[in-house]
Amino acid sequence: MYPKSFEKLIKNFSSLPSVGPKMAERLVLHLFKQNKEDLEEFATNLSKIKELQHCKKCFNISEGDLCEICKNTSRKKEALCVVEDPLDIISIERTRIYQGLYHVLGGTMESSSAKKESELKISELLKRVQDEKTKEVILAMNPTTEGDLTALYLKRKLQDIEGLKVTRLARGMSTGGDIEYADELTLSGALTNRKEI
Repeated sequence: MYPKSFEKLIKNFSSLPSVGPKMAERLVLHLFKQNKEDLEEFATNLSKIKELQHCKKCFNISEGDLCEICKNTSRKKEALCVVEDPLDIISIERTRIYQGLYHVLGGTMESSSAKKESELKISELLKRVQDEKTKEVILAMNPTTEGDLTALYLKRKLQDIEGLKVTRLARGMSTGGDIEYADELTLSGALTNRKEI
């Protein structure tokens, strides 16, 4: 029905999260209708994604050894916001309230033990908190069973560090929700009203 290259692109797009075959077809058709310059820019940007890496300090997405946030000397060094993945950082940054640093765990602990501590950046977090003399760790896990389990586990690991305050985002977010999809107002309220745990 379609040329092979067109069908291959549909297959590529439908392998993305939340993109079914019909949506993939529409996306490829949309790209086909674009002018040559826009299409070339899209292709160039897409090919550059393989040059990205994880920040060596916080595990955010980075173009070099350190991400833009870790390189920013005006950020408050005493606060460390722990998130599940880099998309959560983008959402929190949109609030313009939090000015500290981040640490990306790379997921959550699963109740089925499918994802264990060794698969997450927990040991790196503990070392950072000690080395950087962090004063507050904000646990910004999603309000899900796995997020709660991870936050509780981290609280236990961090509670014996002298002078460290451990807080969690306030429940302005609905249980089972995703930080990535929270609006700025809800996320601002959750950050402002965070509670010590």
